[in-house]
Amino acid sequence: MNPALTGIPGAAPGSLAGRVALVAGATRGAGRQIAVQLGAAGATVYATGRTTRSRRSEMNRPETIEETAEMVTAAGGVGIAIGADHLDPAQVRGVVERIDAEHGRLDVLVNDIWGAEGLFSWDKKLWEDDLEVGLHILRLAIDTHIVTSHAALPLLIRNPGGLVVEMTDGTAEYNDRRYRVSFFYDLAKASVLRMAFALSEELRSFGGTAVALTPGWLRSELMLEHFGVTEAGWRDGAAKDPHFAMSETPVYVGRAVAALAADPHVARWNGASLSSAGLAKEYGFTDADGSRPDWWRYEAEVVAAGRAGGTEGYR
Repeated sequence: MNPALTGIPGAAPGSLAGRVALVAGATRGAGRQIAVQLGAAGATVYATGRTTRSRRSEMNRPETIEETAEMVTAAGGVGIAIGADHLDPAQVRGVVERIDAEHGRLDVLVNDIWGAEGLFSWDKKLWEDDLEVGLHILRLAIDTHIVTSHAALPLLIRNPGGLVVEMTDGTAEYNDRRYRVSFFYDLAKASVLRMAFALSEELRSFGGTAVALTPGWLRSELMLEHFGVTEAGWRDGAAKDPHFAMSETPVYVGRAVAALAADPHVARWNGASLSSAGLAKEYGFTDADGSRPDWWRYEAEVVAAGRAGGTEGYR
């Protein structure tokens, strides 16, 4: 841990008391645990998404935003669920207007909207891919973030010190040197990195901070299902892919956001591309099991180098 950061409360209970957060895309995965960990630190968290107990999104998943809000409250915060399609500016404005009416402030905005799992291709060139599906992926991954920031930032800048976290997959360094899956996936993730940088410039004079943040190999609900394992037995997934032993829970990146939000000197990160592992080293938090997996260093030194899997020195 950086000695200069000693004493920063991170995700300590009560460290975010009185703070208000909007986690857009909080239905499952990283978004859900970001909301929960902000709640564990005492924040009031508005959890938005398309899947509610009365309506499912096109992903047709069972997780709901109401469940997320209940988890936030159980963790020690105040969780509030609002069903919203973040492609619809009117719905997003309605969310922000409600936050303004109920609290008059917004301290943390997390753009974790994605919703494109299962839509992108892994083995097709641009000209072979379905154009309409590809453009829809970009709308889900990019337009939603723009729509949400456009509506929420006027409230966030009302008080200095606001934080915007743009969630993506991969650090800027990694994405600069790697082609990511397919044309549309690559463009989506690179665009979010640039979006964070652009917002950092626009928020600077208002005392705001914008960062891009990536988890490592995330053991989301979808990923656990893909490997045919539960969280309790997740290590069995390494039989299919030995590198899965380096995966991390969504709690890890959730604690990263809570640590950023509680840091009174968070502005030093403005415009940065950050990872859960990098922030764990700075702030001293761990994953749910007490480990500190460093996926992106592992990817560069083991996966990219063609070495056999092995977690020693990386967890």
